[in-house]
Amino acid sequence: MKKDIHPKWYPEATVTCACGNTWKTGSTKPEIRTEVCSKCHPFFTGEQARLIDIEGQVDRFYKKLQARQEYIEDKEQKAAEKVSPTRPIAELEVGKRATDALGEAGIKTVGDLLTKLEAGETPILEIPGVGRKTLIDIKKKLRQFGYTIPEAAEEIKV
Repeated sequence: MKKDIHPKWYPEATVTCACGNTWKTGSTKPEIRTEVCSKCHPFFTGEQARLIDIEGQVDRFYKKLQARQEYIEDKEQKAAEKVSPTRPIAELEVGKRATDALGEAGIKTVGDLLTKLEAGETPILEIPGVGRKTLIDIKKKLRQFGYTIPEAAEEIKV
């Protein structure tokens, strides 16, 4: 071994844990301080429920979990609003003429339109200003927004 290149060795170095446990070991430092030892670590003590929070890792995890839950709730709320029966007919964007014709017939919301469609296509086609193409466009828009068309309106009657 070369002389004067090795650190000083302390054969009786004292190790002190945050829980108060101390023991002797060999080290290049005379005193060592630790946060966790075999007397207080959950793995060795069997206290798996006890969490050691270093640098807020548990808090960060709960923040991420809460943010995810808020995202899911927001997404569900938007999906529920998307298929709301109280949605105005104007939001379907089927054209001003068709929207005005449906409004004059007393159909102001999508719920009113779906109720009318339960009787089939004929009641909608009888409204002045609403023809076959307009009805096809209305059905297409309803499907795009996630509404289910009643069975009676799905059958094409000429």
